[in-house]
Amino acid sequence: MPQSRSQLRVSVGLAPTSPVLGPKPLDRTQHPGCAQPSSRKHPRDVTSTAQAVGAADPRVATTTTRATSASWHAGVWLVWALSAAAAVELAPSPVYVALVIGVAGLAVTLCSRPGPYVRAFPILVGVGLFFAVARMVLTAATTHGVGDVLLTTPHFGLPRLLGGFTVGGPIELAVVLQSLAEGFAVVGVMAVFGAFNAVVSHSELVQSTPRAFYEVGLVLVVGLAFVPATLAAIQDVRDADRARTGGKAVRRGRLVRQVVPVLELGLERAVTLAESMDSRGFARGGAGPRDRAAGWWGIVSLLALGGSFVALVGQADVAAAALGATGALGLAAAVVLASSGTRRVRYRPRRMTARDWVIAAATVLAPLTLAVCSIAGDGTLFWSASPLRWPALHAVPALALLPLLVPLVARPRGD
Repeated sequence: MPQSRSQLRVSVGLAPTSPVLGPKPLDRTQHPGCAQPSSRKHPRDVTSTAQAVGAADPRVATTTTRATSASWHAGVWLVWALSAAAAVELAPSPVYVALVIGVAGLAVTLCSRPGPYVRAFPILVGVGLFFAVARMVLTAATTHGVGDVLLTTPHFGLPRLLGGFTVGGPIELAVVLQSLAEGFAVVGVMAVFGAFNAVVSHSELVQSTPRAFYEVGLVLVVGLAFVPATLAAIQDVRDADRARTGGKAVRRGRLVRQVVPVLELGLERAVTLAESMDSRGFARGGAGPRDRAAGWWGIVSLLALGGSFVALVGQADVAAAALGATGALGLAAAVVLASSGTRRVRYRPRRMTARDWVIAAATVLAPLTLAVCSIAGDGTLFWSASPLRWPALHAVPALALLPLLVPLVARPRGD
């Protein structure tokens, strides 16, 4: 049984068992009492270093070039992701969802940043496919009397307390196809989320959040990085296990050799993050007068929005519009008050340039055009399996998705 964390890392293959040589003596010939800097240039010339590494390994050069080109502001990629997700919701037909998934995959190929975030994209798409298939199975087993019967399965009835419907029985073609089409839209949203996770700079995303939502934004960004960080840990553990076994596949005890180090790395990462946040006084500041005012404004605004919904149900359109506008303005005022009452220092923040705003506005054209097509009554945006027919493709909705390619084709000034 290892007695320390370092011994545990050695036992599971994450650290070498041979003794580690001590650091080389520092060169103090330049300034007495001071170590010589790692580079005589200030700031350090990282471009030459990247070129030297790229000359030794072409894959590193490709990754470096791709990281340099993917330098749109995080706000641009956020607007792009929201526009792509809105396009999937406005046009859930399988043909248009497939086009959005293709755009997401192209974004990962052209604009992804180096690191484990790229490997998370197929995992997230696979998770979406799994949920789509699971949804199809549940829907087909509980929905009956719609179309042609494919097969009949054993069935049983649930108690009235649980709904009283029948599980199993005839499996109908229309139900299967319709549930698959609706699940495919979920896959499209997951693909957009995975592409956004691969192309955006998470640190810049935290810096761009309003000060009122800084803590919430930081928590969300940590959550976004969970899947890529876990994939990186799994890859490191596999490499270490392969090195310990001499490249041979040893199946005996492989589950323990891989699961325990991954859990340990996750705990170490969580402890390190907690210590870092605690050392910076995260969420230790008490609520000020503006924070309390923002809280009351938020409560009043939520009550106004709830009253707007009730008025809308009661067909009181004027009251619903007035309460909705009051609630929206109140929420905006609460955000402004909370942001002005929170002091947060940003280190060398990156502002959105005019070119960033133009690209972000261009991507919004995609859902706006699809909304106009929906209002005009374009029947190809939605697909129904009853009556059974192939999904149709019209030129205008397909061309409406072209603005989603603008951040992929255009390049920021200076790249």
